This record gives sequence, C-alpha cells and structure tokens, in this order.
Amino acid sequence: MARSGDFVDVRVQRSKAAVLAQTYELLSAGGIGGVSIDEVSRRSGVSKTTIYRHWPSRAALLVEACSTIGSAPPVPDTGSFGGDLVALTEELAEQLRSARWAAVLPSIVDAAEREPELAGLHADLHARLMAPFGVVTERARARGELAADRGPADVTAAVAGPLFYRRWFSHEPLDAAFVARVVEDALGHLGVQARST
Repeated sequence: MARSGDFVDVRVQRSKAAVLAQTYELLSAGGIGGVSIDEVSRRSGVSKTTIYRHWPSRAALLVEACSTIGSAPPVPDTGSFGGDLVALTEELAEQLRSARWAAVLPSIVDAAEREPELAGLHADLHARLMAPFGVVTERARARGELAADRGPADVTAAVAGPLFYRRWFSHEPLDAAFVARVVEDALGHLGVQARST
C-alpha cells in the first residue's frame, strides 16, 4: 500500500521536472536573459512560492537547469594524437552546429561576468566539454608525441578558439574543410610533425 509521503514525493518530482523543463525551454529560446521566475511559473503551472521553496534564487534555478547540458564526448583512442584531435574537433564542430547548448552558452558566458553562481556554472560546463582534450593531450605527452610544455590549455585554445569564433562571431560555416584546416594549423602550432587520421 502506498504511503501519503510517496504521493508527495511524486508530486514534488513532477513539479520540479516541469519547472526545469520550462526553464530550459526559455533558456534555449532567449538565453539567460529570457528566463524569469514569473514566466517559468506561468508555463509550468507551478506557483512561484513552490519554485522558491526548491530554488532560493533565479541563479540557483538556472544552475540546476543548465547542469546537464553539454555532456563531454567520448574520448577517442585512434593510436595517435593527430587522429584523436581530428575526432574531437569534428565532434566539437558538430555539437556547435546542432546541440542546444551551443545556443545557450553565449548568454551563460555573459551572465558569468556578473553573477558568481553562474560563473561557477560556466566553469563547470567548460571543464566538462573540454575534458576529452585534456585526456588526449596527456596521453600524447606520455607517448612523446607532444612536448612536455604543451598542455591541455594550449590544445583547447588552438582548436576551440577558431571554432568558437566562427560559431558566434563571424557566423561562417563550420564545414569539414574548415575543421580540417583548424586541426592542421593546431598540430603545426603545437609542434606535431605528422597527422594520422
């Protein structure tokens, strides 16, 4: 026989899920600036009082709503740093073209400049998305393919920088030819002589 507490827990879970879903919808449509507790309440059917009972601030709600976006891609192991970098760069370009987080990230970056809670969210999201680059970089250094003074930050800057520029500033296509040039330039900049795909 179900206990009354079980029904309460189910209702709480449903209302929280509805709030988080509507928050994410608003984020996707209009960035962080497009999210208000009033609008989340109206769309989800959950009262503002209940929302504030679970999340003490708008920032806390945003942090939880964004906590699952931008999952890290699997770490490739092609047998070479060049091959691994190609695989990761192609995946990042695809994510920037099609993933919902790519539309939300600029507003997170903007808000992170002013709100400490959102700065933490931005740092976590960045670390999660870039973690595979760190893994392949450390593996390449251990195999002697990459100089010891070239770390994950060097690799991600050489690859992510041009992709982010095209996605959010020049709005030029992130096509296969451009991605291939980015990897080739990055490997040259990092002092890697040959690329294996």
